[in-house]
Amino acid sequence: MVSVPDGGVVVVGSANMDLVAYAARLPEVGETVTGRAYQTIPGGKGANQAVAASRAGASVRMVGAAGADAFGDQVVAALAAAGVDCAAVRRTPGATGTAHISVDDEGRNTIVVVPGANGTVTSLSAGERELVRDASVLLLQLELPLPAVLEAARVGHEAGAEVVLTPAPVRDLPDELYAAVDVLLPNAGEARRLAGEPDVGAAVKALLRRVPAVVVTLGGDGCLLRTRYGVECALPALDVPVVDTTAAGDTFAGALAVARAEGADWDHTLRWATAAAAVSVGRRGASTSAPTRTEIAALLA
Repeated sequence: MVSVPDGGVVVVGSANMDLVAYAARLPEVGETVTGRAYQTIPGGKGANQAVAASRAGASVRMVGAAGADAFGDQVVAALAAAGVDCAAVRRTPGATGTAHISVDDEGRNTIVVVPGANGTVTSLSAGERELVRDASVLLLQLELPLPAVLEAARVGHEAGAEVVLTPAPVRDLPDELYAAVDVLLPNAGEARRLAGEPDVGAAVKALLRRVPAVVVTLGGDGCLLRTRYGVECALPALDVPVVDTTAAGDTFAGALAVARAEGADWDHTLRWATAAAAVSVGRRGASTSAPTRTEIAALLA
């Protein structure tokens, strides 16, 4: 791969503190189970993707918000420690966003997100729009208010960035957003929900009428790619021990952005992203589980 262009990767997204409880199994509705461990770990889909991309070798700048509280201090410090440029992460009155996560012995999780400061990002400032215009790859998710996501997608698309959208938390999306997205990156459930199709293959076919490329992450079954231009690729997941799947999809997205910013073809991009996700599921936590470039390369080798 070649060097990352000056614009690198820009992430417009959420920054949360993850409140993580570990238990033998996840509770049923109305049930209480006893956990054995608890951690607070910096997270948020935007921050997770930013950290993953930075550790995978990109120059990364993030646009988002954290509250004026201790969690906000910790989240911003964690981003900076991972090499992410946080100059455009706003500090707002009130609480930082939180994610309340339960993880079972098989690494499965349930997550409830409380937006906090993320909910204040309803539009971009002039300086933030300029950052987005400079991006080689723009990473977006749906944990910020939709108007800000749509604005960022439009600005990035018009400037020639490759716009990658992780449609989570999944919701119905306006035509204007699809029109500004180059790569849609859902998991299987999100793909089926967006397309209104019960089958992943049919869902991808429907989504390709909205966007040029769809990459679906399939958990333990790997991932698949389809584009309007006839490119098709499916890769199995790597056979690794699973400790915690939290943020595996975000790690995949961050690594994918790095490979695309470096000019990699789709085959290499998916192998690189799959390896990054494989390393991450062997560790606990969200952003803390993202591997370094050296670790990804070692697993591929």
